[in-house]
Amino acid sequence: MTKRVDAIVIGGGIHGCSTALHLCLAGMKPVLIEKDYAGRHASGVNAGGVRQLARHIPEIPLSIRSMGIWEKIEELVDDDCSFESHGQVLVAENDTELATCRARVAELNALGFTHEELIDAAELRRLVPAVAETCPGGVVSRRDGAANPAQTTTAFRRKAEQLGATCLEGVAATNIRQNDGFWHVDVGADSYAAPVLVNAAGAWAGRISAALGEPVPVETVAPMLMITSRVPHFIDPVVILRGRKLSFKQFKNGTVLIGGGHLATPYQERNETVLDWKSLAVSARTVFELFPVMRGATIVRAWAGIEAKTKDDLPVFGPSARHKGLYHQFGFSLHGFQLGPGAGAVMAELIVNGGTQTRIGDLGIDRFHPSTL
Repeated sequence: MTKRVDAIVIGGGIHGCSTALHLCLAGMKPVLIEKDYAGRHASGVNAGGVRQLARHIPEIPLSIRSMGIWEKIEELVDDDCSFESHGQVLVAENDTELATCRARVAELNALGFTHEELIDAAELRRLVPAVAETCPGGVVSRRDGAANPAQTTTAFRRKAEQLGATCLEGVAATNIRQNDGFWHVDVGADSYAAPVLVNAAGAWAGRISAALGEPVPVETVAPMLMITSRVPHFIDPVVILRGRKLSFKQFKNGTVLIGGGHLATPYQERNETVLDWKSLAVSARTVFELFPVMRGATIVRAWAGIEAKTKDDLPVFGPSARHKGLYHQFGFSLHGFQLGPGAGAVMAELIVNGGTQTRIGDLGIDRFHPSTL
């Protein structure tokens, strides 16, 4: 028997769960399908950065929209998600990098964005007292912060269920097809049908879009993270390095989470990753060089999550260019966690209202298929 629902959302990461929740808030009853469990991959194991800082310009409006939701996150999901707002600081390690920061802030200001602020060496030391004396300044986004990714994704899923969503975990969506104006999806022995299908399947979403005639140049990647032993408190903001592709934050218990551009090897079919310990050592060494307080720390644990990276590092977000009722929400390219709350809200507006006031035009799948315009 086929069960009729208002919408089918494939993928139980922060994006799928947020979209399911916001559809419920709009009066719809969606089904959310997750082949593992909510937050199993990128959404549950990322660094938890909640940042507007250093975003690609086309996704800044979505990031700003999302930040407004983050600041009231407990009102939305009945959980604070361990969200803390101590700002995020991009550190320039030399004058050349500071000049790049200066140009970036000027460009954003010219476009009407004011969330990034150029800071000199004195303000950098005030915000990050332990930073190396050689750093001449950087950029700060003062409203930014961090949250617990697994806690957040679970909170969104739980709230969506409370408001009427059906959440199916541990069974994959198969046999996706369109018939008589409805999208049909098999889930184990059951079938679901809805006028709306949202492809939010993360690293697996590219296969879905390709099978539906909208291939996207997307690759599977596995960004690595590690956590250190406890060290004395030395930092409140999240810190990002421009030149050496690194980010880190200190928790209340003194441990430090270190992430960066280094990747593990993903084995997508097995849901497994193999870490690159030599690259992790490079990231650790960089932090130890910049922050002498870290030199006595040891690496306690490391891990990686599987996610999708597009060719242009921008998400595929918005309606299909080919099929009525199909929407894509994937390819967030290692920086999608902060966007999750806002992306769910905007996706619900697209589905329910047919449009949104949040500028997302440059994120559409049609950028990969200009012939469909």
